[in-house]
Amino acid sequence: MKTAKRNERNFTNIVERGWIRILPLLVVMLFCFSLVSCGKKEVITENTINVYFVNKSETGIVSKPYELIADRENTEAAIDELIEVLKQMPDRLEYEAPISGDINLIGYSLNNRLLTLNFASNYMQLGRTIEILDRAAIVRTFTQLDDVEYVNFQVEGAPITDHYGNVIGNMSADTFIYNVGNEINTYEKVELRLYFANEEGTKLMPVYRSVVYNSNISMEKLAVEQVISGPNSNLAHPTLSKDAKVKSINVKDGVCYLDLDTGFLLQPNPVSAEVAIYSIVNTVTELPNINKVVFSVNGDTAFQFMDLKISGPYERNLDIVE
Repeated sequence: MKTAKRNERNFTNIVERGWIRILPLLVVMLFCFSLVSCGKKEVITENTINVYFVNKSETGIVSKPYELIADRENTEAAIDELIEVLKQMPDRLEYEAPISGDINLIGYSLNNRLLTLNFASNYMQLGRTIEILDRAAIVRTFTQLDDVEYVNFQVEGAPITDHYGNVIGNMSADTFIYNVGNEINTYEKVELRLYFANEEGTKLMPVYRSVVYNSNISMEKLAVEQVISGPNSNLAHPTLSKDAKVKSINVKDGVCYLDLDTGFLLQPNPVSAEVAIYSIVNTVTELPNINKVVFSVNGDTAFQFMDLKISGPYERNLDIVE
């Protein structure tokens, strides 16, 4: 009996001494493993592109980094590859591929940095919200290519229209606005009535535009920046320099105080000063909480814009509208 107990104690001591020797080695191994795991990052190269998908709740879009197999400078090969990626549904259904289900792409063409995508007639069966989200994901993906500045959607060769029947026209990445670097968690769409110049540059014409945006941006800033970006069709013409930047914009007691940088003073377009000014005023006063606009450039509320001295508030002018 004593011999058995002595043997048991010896065995226990051996095991304990063995663990004491092994334990430090295990700690080091686990630490090294954690360093490898924590330090593992996705490698970003010149051929990495963000591919956009619709989130599974169909309230926004999310981006996933993707390494192009094709050379990025081989634009058509890159487009072909991205089309296939945009068709692939994930195994875990974490998001939805924008070219899948009721979207059947039957062809495309690329001319002068304009990518035209031609879809089958079943595209028209998409609901309004999912259609805009799919469109946002597709446009934001392709416009990352250097040779693609605009994307145009067609159905059986005919340009797509919004629910008012207006042709949507060419779309750029700026058509779908949200905070850079963040997923679109608060994601909304709005119909804006924008004012652009007629062919002669002497009158304004209204243009309806569907815009997908992050609700963190104010509606008045969204509207002004859409006017600055210009029209998406050849029927209307730009009124402002694309170099103009909104420095600040605030609304108080129905008055919109708009401060712009000096890029606003540039005028590359053949339009009158009144047409340019009222393209903003008439657009912003379409919003229910605004009836006047006060302009400033770098904080100065009295300045010269073309042949017009700007000062004081401006109200909507319907006489200048066709």
